[in-house]
Amino acid sequence: MKELVEEIAKALVENPDEVVVNERELPGDQGTVLELRVAPDDLGKVIGKQGRTARSMRSLVNAAATKANARYTLEIAEPPRATTAEPVAE
Repeated sequence: MKELVEEIAKALVENPDEVVVNERELPGDQGTVLELRVAPDDLGKVIGKQGRTARSMRSLVNAAATKANARYTLEIAEPPRATTAEPVAE
């Protein structure tokens, strides 16, 4: 499943080398979370207009998970925000 998400994301972005998918098991029988990280400039391409691309990727993951009799959730992680530690002028 991880490979499916990676291939789809790499086909969408301009920086395919920065696509990272982490897999995290949830406790009990709750399934697995796939966390997709892309370059900040590519985040919009993965989400798409009104979230359509992200929704389509989640639908594909759900279809593949159903076929494999498993539970997966796709999360698209936002890149960390750059903080500037400049003093405030008075």
